[in-house]
Amino acid sequence: MVPFFLRSIPCLLAVFFLSLDIQTAGAQTQHPNILVIYTDDVGYGDLSANGGRISTPHIDRLARNGLSHTNAHATASTCTPSRYSLLTGEYAWRRKGTGIARGDASMIIPVGRETLPKMLHRVGYRTGVVGKWHLGLGGPEGPDWNGSVFPGPNELGFDYSYIMAATGDRVPCVYLEDGRVQNLTKNDPIRVDYERNIGNEPTALSHPQLLKLPWTHGHNNSIVNGTGRIGFMSGGHSARWRDEDMADSFTSHALRFIDRAETRPFFLYFATHDIHVPRLPHERFHGKSGFGPRGDALLELDDCIGRILGRLEALGRLDNTLIVFTSDNGPVLDDGYVDQAVEQLGDHRPWGIYRGGKYSAFEAGTRVPMIVQWPGHVRRGMTDALISQVDLLASLASLLGQTFDTLSARDSEDHWKALAGLSEKGRQCIALEAISGTVAYLRSDGYKYIPPSNGPAITNQWTNIETGFSPREQLYQTFRDPGERIDLAARLPELTATLRKEWEQLRRK
Repeated sequence: MVPFFLRSIPCLLAVFFLSLDIQTAGAQTQHPNILVIYTDDVGYGDLSANGGRISTPHIDRLARNGLSHTNAHATASTCTPSRYSLLTGEYAWRRKGTGIARGDASMIIPVGRETLPKMLHRVGYRTGVVGKWHLGLGGPEGPDWNGSVFPGPNELGFDYSYIMAATGDRVPCVYLEDGRVQNLTKNDPIRVDYERNIGNEPTALSHPQLLKLPWTHGHNNSIVNGTGRIGFMSGGHSARWRDEDMADSFTSHALRFIDRAETRPFFLYFATHDIHVPRLPHERFHGKSGFGPRGDALLELDDCIGRILGRLEALGRLDNTLIVFTSDNGPVLDDGYVDQAVEQLGDHRPWGIYRGGKYSAFEAGTRVPMIVQWPGHVRRGMTDALISQVDLLASLASLLGQTFDTLSARDSEDHWKALAGLSEKGRQCIALEAISGTVAYLRSDGYKYIPPSNGPAITNQWTNIETGFSPREQLYQTFRDPGERIDLAARLPELTATLRKEWEQLRRK
C-alpha cells in the first residue's frame, strides 16, 4: 500500500502549479503592456464612432471592444500644456513657460521631477516615446541640433525616443532618435532662429512660387518640402523630413519598439501628428476621404492605428495591452494653410455637438475623444464619468500598486475605476486651460464656470473659433446645454459665486 504522504504528492504538486498559474496571471494583470495613443487636434466628433462622417474603422474597433468616455478632457485646448499635464500629473498653468512651445525651446519639464514614464520604469517597464514631443529640448541655452540634444525625453524616464522637436509647421523639420538628429551630415550643420532669417534659405514671403501648400496666416518663414513654416532654418538638408512620409516613419518606429519589447512589459507613448497642419498625408490617401486633406489625414491616422493593433494581435499581445486613445485638444479647420479644410468640410462636424474648438475655453476645446481598451479588465460600452488626462499618472500607479511623488504630481488623482468603467464616479471637478492663460472650471454635475477675460471673442478671421473669452463671468450647464448657448451667471448669482470660490481654492492648492 502506498503511504498517504506519497499519495498526496500529485495533489500537492497540482495545487503548487495551479498557484504558480494564478500568480503568473496576477502578474500579467498588474503589468499589462500600456499603449497611449495621443493624437493631435482630433475633435470629439471626428470619429465615426462618435457620429463623424469620415470612416475610422480601426478606431471604431477600439470603441467596440473598449470603453468610450463621453466626458473626458484634455487639460488644455492647446498642445504643449496638455502634453505637460499628461506626463507630469500637474496642471500646466501652475508652471510658467508651458504655453505653446517654439521649435527651439528649452525643455520645460525639469529633469528631476516625477513623470509617467519614470513611474512605469520603476515598475519594470521598457518605456518609449514616438512622434510629436513639443515640450522643449536641451538646457537653458536651447538645443544643440548638431550634437547631443540633452536633456530630452530620455532624461525624463523614456528608454527610447524617436521624435520631432515640436510640430510639423515649426522648424527644425528633422527627426531625433535618442537625442541625435537623424541623417545629419557634418558639412551641413543645422541653424535655427525664430526672430530672423539665416543663411540664404528661401521663405514663403520671398519665394511664394516654390510653395506647394500656400499659407493663410503665420506660416511664411523658411520653406521646407514646399511648405512655409514658423521659424527660420538653414542647413540639415539630408536630415529634413518629407511631410508625406511622416506618419509612416512614426508608425514604423513604433512597431519596431513593440517588436523589441519581448521580455518586459512596454509602455509606448505614441504621439501622432495627424491631423495637425500642415496636412500633407501620404499620396496613397489623397482624395480618399472626400473631405479634403484634413479628412485624408484622418484616414491616415486610422490606418496607422490599425497597423499597430494588427502587430499586437500578430504577436499575441493585444489582449494584455491596455490601450488609451485620446487627443491633446479639440479641432481646428484653417490653422494657417490653404488646404480647403473649411470649403470641403461638408456635413462633417469635428466638434460634435459642442461649441468652440482648439484654443477655446468652450467645451470643444478640451472635451476630446477617449477610448480605453483592455479585454477582460475594462468594461465595454460608454460612460459619462468626468475624466481628466492629468489623472493618467496616478490611475496607472494605482493599477500597478506603485507609489509616486504626489508633491510633484500634485493634481493627478486615482480614477482607475472610472477609466476602466468599474465605477461611474470620476472627478469632482477639473480645470480647463484655454489659450492666453484663461482657465475654466468644470464640476461633475455639469456646471462650468469661465472667469472674466480680456481676450478676443474670436481667435482670428481665418481660424474663426469662439474662444469663450468675455469681460463678464459665465456659467453654463453642460449636461442640459452642451452647446453652451445659455449663460446662467446672471440668473444664478449664488451658484456662480460658489463655483468662483471653488475655482479660487483649486488655483491656490
